[in-house]
Amino acid sequence: MSFDGYKSLINEGDTVILYLTISQIYHVKAQKSVINKKGVEVENVFQTPYGALKGADLIGAVYGSKVQLSKGWGYALQPTPELWTLTLPHRTQIIYTPDISMILLQLELCPGKVVVESGTGSGSLSHAIIRAVKPHGHLYTFDFHEVRCTIAREEFEDHGLGKYVTVAQRDVCANGFGDDINEKADAVFLDLPHPWLAIPHAIRALKPSGGRVASFSPCIEQVQKTCLELNKLGFQEIETMEILQTQYNVQKKQIPILDLKTPGNNSEKKEKEFKSCVTAIAPAQQAGHTGYLTFATLSPIWARQNNNSVKEEIN
Repeated sequence: MSFDGYKSLINEGDTVILYLTISQIYHVKAQKSVINKKGVEVENVFQTPYGALKGADLIGAVYGSKVQLSKGWGYALQPTPELWTLTLPHRTQIIYTPDISMILLQLELCPGKVVVESGTGSGSLSHAIIRAVKPHGHLYTFDFHEVRCTIAREEFEDHGLGKYVTVAQRDVCANGFGDDINEKADAVFLDLPHPWLAIPHAIRALKPSGGRVASFSPCIEQVQKTCLELNKLGFQEIETMEILQTQYNVQKKQIPILDLKTPGNNSEKKEKEFKSCVTAIAPAQQAGHTGYLTFATLSPIWARQNNNSVKEEIN
């Protein structure tokens, strides 16, 4: 499928990103028919501000090419985790690309890594993690909501990513990640209302060689409790940050040339000279708060044991 590696042609059943403008991006199924809300099979027609697009017209088209709409045209793009984040159906509040990029960096993800995630939500971060760890790594993702788990599992399978991810319904704060996950994970990510309750279970999930833990929380009170628990359980390099994206507008501007040679006010009598420059204009409004990212490192088990021995000798 198109999510699992790049290819040239759109096959039937592929998910295609339809790009119209920078603020009008959609995902469309390349198939001839769909089942409507009444359970009846109908022709797959996707409506846009620039007219209708038949799903059948996408089959066999080249990724990146123009596709004709009834009142205009758009581009059929290959889906990526970044584009999927912009177009996915929201089942929960999602994590966006600026935060996702920092999470992938801080968790030190690369092909072959094993990651535990809770909760799955709408799968925005999950797609990015899978791309980072495949083809030999694996993602174990948990959500306490059974319907969300079922939809996410079907979505991963539909995108051709099912072999890289295991989805399970579980309250990890109360019951942990399960015995089959113990000492398997290189990294753990928590997006929970009470992440501090899941940290003891995260220690059991991480490999004896240690690993990284990340937590996403919208409130500073959640961060404080999480950091206290991390410190209590022996985590190192505890750090909290907030990622705010600023998008500058690049424009050409006429800037007056300053005359430093002419003394006094004689420069006012001269006709002012201007120079055309390309400059970046800051936005009038800054992006608001999304959430706090907390990261910490669990040392290898031998280092933790040595540290405990030193503490006992001191005491």
